Amino acid sequence: MPATTSRSAPEERLVNLVVALMATEQGLTKETILSSVAGYREQLEAGASKDALEKMFERDKENLRGLGIPIETIGERADPDDLREARYRVPTAEYALPEDISFSPAEIALLNIAGDVWGTESLSADARSGLRKIRALGIPVDEPIIGYAPRIRVRDASFPAFQRAIEECRVVTFSYLRPGEPRPRERRIRPLALVEYEARWHVFGFDLTMDADRTFLLPRVVGDVTLTREKFPSALRVGAGERALAGLAEVADRQRALLEVHPGTEASLRLARRALPAPQGVVVPYVDLHVFADELASYGPEVRVVEPSSLRDEVIRRLEATLVLHGGAA
Repeated sequence: MPATTSRSAPEERLVNLVVALMATEQGLTKETILSSVAGYREQLEAGASKDALEKMFERDKENLRGLGIPIETIGERADPDDLREARYRVPTAEYALPEDISFSPAEIALLNIAGDVWGTESLSADARSGLRKIRALGIPVDEPIIGYAPRIRVRDASFPAFQRAIEECRVVTFSYLRPGEPRPRERRIRPLALVEYEARWHVFGFDLTMDADRTFLLPRVVGDVTLTREKFPSALRVGAGERALAGLAEVADRQRALLEVHPGTEASLRLARRALPAPQGVVVPYVDLHVFADELASYGPEVRVVEPSSLRDEVIRRLEATLVLHGGAA
């Protein structure tokens, strides 16, 4: 029977990489990572070129840093600028709590439950296998890793297909439904980058139909993403993520909502990281009116939209629809 190889989902590969980089203080070389960490190891054994895997590793590092995970690069002691044999690690000290933070008994109980879940689920069989290989090389490894969960949230179903298409430089087609349109429209793009903005994932690429750069919100992708045989130069990906984020930030800077938010609520906690203080409440920039209206409506009475009126009307419409759905119960 011919040997079969399993292709790890990109998010699984990222988790395995974080686990490996946090498990050693001295750091891991790129060669050790590619030969030991699940997601790279299988592809290396299947005959993938070292150059392709190294490029994948560089993109993964960029994605993790974009999620707020500090990957440290350690050069040679004699010459710190010499990165030919660089080692990589995630310094666990970055996640030590400040001394002035304390928790109530109820909060500690909830944290213990979360820690138990992470303790049993964070180290998958693939991750443990990778750590065993790293330990066999004589590199000290801390296991289990408890108390740190990487900020890799559950993503939209289309994420893995777009990630694979970007890695392989392949044109994709998919159906995309914009608000107010009766049916989705077929899109054909060169996908260049996946970026997270306002806690939502977007794919940025060159729309071959519109002959222009476009950014698409992943939750609006309808059905499957099809990878075609048509390819494009990998050089087109260079700087694509930065261009996408700059474009989204520019849109958000033009669209700002004035909100009144009850302190100490979920809405207050979630909106605080992107809110600016205002005399009447807070000002929050946003990219998409309909997506932001969905979020604000989910907070119920915790938030009130002062302006713009278009956003306020959309939030009210969603709340009224919810009331009707539940039979008008107060």
